Amino acid sequence: MPVEFLLNRFEEAGDRPAIVWKDRICNYRTLLERTRYWQEWLERGDIDRGTVTVLEGDFSPEAVALLLALTSHECVIVPMTTAVELKKKEFIETADGEVSFVLDQEDRAEIRKLPGSGQHELYDELRDRGHAGLVLFSSGTTGKSKAILHDMVRLLKKYHVERHDFTTLAFLLFDHIAGMDTLFYCLSNRSCLVTLQDRSPDAVCRAIEKYRVEVLPVSATFLNLLIYSEAYKRHDLSSLKYIAYGSEVMLQSTLDRCAELFPGVTILQKYGTTEVGTLRSKSRSSDSLWVKLGGEGFETRVVDGMLQIKAHSAMMGYLNAPSPFTEDGWFITGDTVEQDGEYYRIHGRACDIINVGGEKVFPTEVEDFIQTLENVAEVVVYGEPNPITGNIVCADISLAAHEDATECIRRIKRACAANMQPWKVPVKVNIVDRIQLSERFKKMRRPDDYA
Repeated sequence: MPVEFLLNRFEEAGDRPAIVWKDRICNYRTLLERTRYWQEWLERGDIDRGTVTVLEGDFSPEAVALLLALTSHECVIVPMTTAVELKKKEFIETADGEVSFVLDQEDRAEIRKLPGSGQHELYDELRDRGHAGLVLFSSGTTGKSKAILHDMVRLLKKYHVERHDFTTLAFLLFDHIAGMDTLFYCLSNRSCLVTLQDRSPDAVCRAIEKYRVEVLPVSATFLNLLIYSEAYKRHDLSSLKYIAYGSEVMLQSTLDRCAELFPGVTILQKYGTTEVGTLRSKSRSSDSLWVKLGGEGFETRVVDGMLQIKAHSAMMGYLNAPSPFTEDGWFITGDTVEQDGEYYRIHGRACDIINVGGEKVFPTEVEDFIQTLENVAEVVVYGEPNPITGNIVCADISLAAHEDATECIRRIKRACAANMQPWKVPVKVNIVDRIQLSERFKKMRRPDDYA
């Protein structure tokens, strides 16, 4: 049974806190009881092994117990949060969901029959193996979201090894590969997972202070929000031992500021994709963007300046798209990198590169400079088509304090022209109230991001 090793650890942990949800503490004994309850219910109920089940919830005790029970029952699980409400119908149809478990605000489960029939050749392969599956969806920033199917037995294998027990904040989402990694890391080490109802900087800092959180896994963009909100000044964050960032490229200016503000905290870069899972990583230092990637079950290589990964935990495939693997089994990540021995520096998605008259511009290198300028709170850089150069560089900027927009734009353009090569200087600069972020607290760069 794929989750039995976790349930054995729950039994050993006993009354230790497992999940803090809505300021209520669920210990490991209770989590084990709820998991056993759902296992028994599934065994005597109308849900067959291999059924495609949609699990609508968050990191609540009942949602986690259901996730584990459905895994042991060899079901295909499609987790969903309110963050994907607008795409829920599309996702359920794509996954061909047969049954849904919907958790309400009191953590009670409502079971609903869905119109799907759970038919797909990859599902058949899973059922032949007698394994549970996990369906996660890509963010859809380059078109329609892809449905990614994992074999849960393979995905859970790396958590068999016990590591460190740290109280951890559940900032990343329940229906995201990094959120699942946070959850299973905590459960496998008998750690406490502190959940959030509000992911604003002040709410995050309040939770850190109240529950003495030791690990904060967040997006790079959130760290910038944390700095400019100054929420860290209003709360006691002395319990923090690690800040782990990922899901998008970190700006050096933001990383430098974090290292300065949290000198006693180790700052780690994490890396993973929904298709292959989360790799073990080691930053060269807290203020370095160079990171070593790999760990047991993972191999990495660079081909034509792009990172490729071979992983034991790689997905079985897409439910709604062709296979993205090379003939020899490597996943092409789409991320451009530099390599220095065992270390990589990630520059961002190849599809984000702006081609200006044949010259390549990485949006993050322009953002990194603009972010250091006076009164700049946030910045996002992107390309727009141009009949002469092919594309031009554009920047949307939100300000820390009020300033005349016309004068501010002139000031920023002058600074860029004095410090950058001409093709990197933004032709269009827009002052905006705020930078648009995705539900995963990532910058939205392209028109498809807003779909």
